[in-house]
This record gives sequence, C-alpha cells and structure tokens, in this order.
Amino acid sequence: MHVDKAKKRIAKLVKAGDKGYPKISIEYFGESSDSATLVVVGFTLEEGAAVQEEKFNSKDNARESEVIQSALVKIIERANAKSVIEVPGISLL
Repeated sequence: MHVDKAKKRIAKLVKAGDKGYPKISIEYFGESSDSATLVVVGFTLEEGAAVQEEKFNSKDNARESEVIQSALVKIIERANAKSVIEVPGISLL
C-alpha cells in the first residue's frame, strides 16, 4: 500500500473518534519534533484490560515509511478496532 493511501486511511479512522472497544492507539516518538524514529501501537480489547504494545523503529521518519504505515493499517484491520486514537505530534525521547 502506498504511504499516502495508508496515512489517509489511518487519518480517516482517527477522525471518526472514539466508538468503543477494541481500541488502537498510535504514538510517535523522536529526537526532535520533525522526525519520528519510533512508533508505539497500543491495543486494548475492552475497558479495564491491559494494553498490549508493539513498537516499530525506523532510521528515517516513521511517519513517511511505507512499510510502517502499511503495517499500522494491517494491525488496525486485523484487530477489528472500533476506535483509533493517535497522539498528536511527536513525543520527544
């Protein structure tokens, strides 16, 4: 999947808002606010359940990585996530 298509798909799901569980959360981390080198994806099955996390590292900007963005879309689809929450911006490491 092309990186722009994946990013648009994720943005559309984020824009839909909180629709309940299961939930996927996406947070980007980096050394500066310009480039994310780490992505943390959290999965919560139901209220009160422990969050399962998966991390993706990138040498370049993970937000522009076709491999990482496509993987995020596949994770969302396979989890049957009703809600996708993205932490805005890049959190500093």
